[in-house]
Amino acid sequence: MQNVIIVGGGLAGLVSALELARTGRRVTLVERKTYPFHKVCGEYVSNEVKCYIESLGVNLRGLGAADIRRFQVSSPSGRLLESGLDLGGFGISRYVLDHELYQLALAAGVEFRLGKSVDAVKFAENQFVITLSDGALLTSRLVLGTFGKRSRLDKALKRAFMGQPSSVNQSSYVGVKYHVRIDLPDDVIALHNFSDGYCGMSAIEDGKYCLCYLTTRQNLRRYGNIPGMEQAVLYKNPNLKRVFETAQFLYDKPEVINEISFAPKRAVENHILMAGDSAGLITPLCGNGMAMAIHGAKFASELSNAFLEGQLSRAELEARYQRGWSERFARRLWTGRTVQKLFGRPWLTEAGVWAFGACKPALHTVMRQTHGEVI
Repeated sequence: MQNVIIVGGGLAGLVSALELARTGRRVTLVERKTYPFHKVCGEYVSNEVKCYIESLGVNLRGLGAADIRRFQVSSPSGRLLESGLDLGGFGISRYVLDHELYQLALAAGVEFRLGKSVDAVKFAENQFVITLSDGALLTSRLVLGTFGKRSRLDKALKRAFMGQPSSVNQSSYVGVKYHVRIDLPDDVIALHNFSDGYCGMSAIEDGKYCLCYLTTRQNLRRYGNIPGMEQAVLYKNPNLKRVFETAQFLYDKPEVINEISFAPKRAVENHILMAGDSAGLITPLCGNGMAMAIHGAKFASELSNAFLEGQLSRAELEARYQRGWSERFARRLWTGRTVQKLFGRPWLTEAGVWAFGACKPALHTVMRQTHGEVI
């Protein structure tokens, strides 16, 4: 019998595991891959969580994280808008950051089941029984669901969003990520728009840049493959054309994820506390998903510890978590989905970039609405 089983070893899972293990809890984390590995992610983190992540023992400077202070956004025609970032952030790859947290969690006593996936989670008689892909059965008092944007487990749990369209505008999304080397400022996060999508770029460690874009499956189907789509669609933005033609691409092939959903999700499902993208996915246009995952994991681990100490009943735990999660993140997710509607369609994107350029206070208001309090 474990105190906590965590399903998924991304940022939310690793931070939760580390926090709970350091309070003496028996924690098992199940992750289908083995560290280190790449993930489709913008790899920009708001400074709202910088002090907290360093307090866990992560030496961001030593890992080479880039200091990001400026923001750029371009329309499909190439019109460029630039602004300072009120809070700022840092850039670091998931390959490096997740592996660092994994090593800290190992040292704290977390048991890892790597290369395994969870086939089923059942709750009965006030405990969970988890079935792994190798047939092993685990039991625990609590389960945290930190398995990311979309998983087979979502379907097994019959989560409501799985029966809905894959996004708020009824399109099915695909995410594509590269690491590149290119001569660009290392203190800027840029969002370059194109027809039915947008691409984020920011510096990470070792002089590299993360290039990650989101577009519709329809765009991909129309041109048959990723390189063909990039040349036909992304190159129409001169900023992106210059990047693709001058950058040194460091992957043999890109990291890709399909069927991304921005539909609202519940933070508690079948008595499982969801954290990170499992609880709700902010649009990449707002560039703050990593900070939300870290922030949410801190909150989930604090309440989980109170439950394990006997300070909260299960009903109180679930009610407080759902309410607290909504208070912290629901408005940020709503703002992200709303702002996303201004982008993707060329004429509307052009108008949006022009309007934000003419009224910088409105742009800063949106930025503040998609960022949280410093923790």
